[in-house]
Amino acid sequence: MSSSPSNVLPTQVKALTFDIFGTVVDWRSSVIDELNTLAESKLRASTGDDTTPETAQAREVLGRLTREDWARFAQQWRDSYKRFTAGFIPGTTPWKDVDAHHLDSLTVLLREWGLAAAFPDPEEVQRLSRAWHRLRPWPDSSAGLRLLGRRFITATLSNGNTSLLEDLNEFGGLGFGAILSAEDFRAYKPSREVYDGAVRELGLENPRDVAMVAAHLGDLAGARRAGLRTVYVERPQEEDWRKDEERYQQAKEWVDIWIPEGEDGFVELASRLGLT
Repeated sequence: MSSSPSNVLPTQVKALTFDIFGTVVDWRSSVIDELNTLAESKLRASTGDDTTPETAQAREVLGRLTREDWARFAQQWRDSYKRFTAGFIPGTTPWKDVDAHHLDSLTVLLREWGLAAAFPDPEEVQRLSRAWHRLRPWPDSSAGLRLLGRRFITATLSNGNTSLLEDLNEFGGLGFGAILSAEDFRAYKPSREVYDGAVRELGLENPRDVAMVAAHLGDLAGARRAGLRTVYVERPQEEDWRKDEERYQQAKEWVDIWIPEGEDGFVELASRLGLT
């Protein structure tokens, strides 16, 4: 294999499977905006006639939080998801979908941040936890997916549960040809069961017929172990592997296509594949 990724995929590739959070949608700014907007709305609606000292204290905390604070809150929420999926053992750990995790994690974070009393209504907390169903796509995502869909089956392959992915597909006008979720296989990436299951569900026999597209090298490493081709699309603040790590440098030798940040993501991928 060459010392750097190529600009092509083997002609046998028939399907592209896509990670969603961070790769297709910009979860970070979407969640921060929703948290910040809800906080401002609650503060405007406050009458000052708080019924308990706990409520008054929580609203005082709420009023001090800046957008930068909400960015930290959102990152902690995301980090809890990473720990949850990484710790899941297929066939051993009782199944729990990502929506349920997001709700449980949000409840814990509100308590840890001293905000639980500011959100006393469980239904309001549930609505907020579904902010992950309303994530904006990256600017190139929808257009790039339409272009790629001219030649390839395009499918989600995310740890998000099916209903979450369906909502994101509709909300962002993404136009995926198939919705595949880790929920279908009762495992979470990078477990091999997810990648093997995707190949099977797409009606393909050879994993080399599928290329995984992601902004996370850990995801692509899992796909590669299962025999899939790999496409890396850099997105801001998404990579967990440090650039000075050996594994990051080695990835440049095995990733099939590498789209650097700032090169128009999926549209650039379509261009490299001769679709523009």
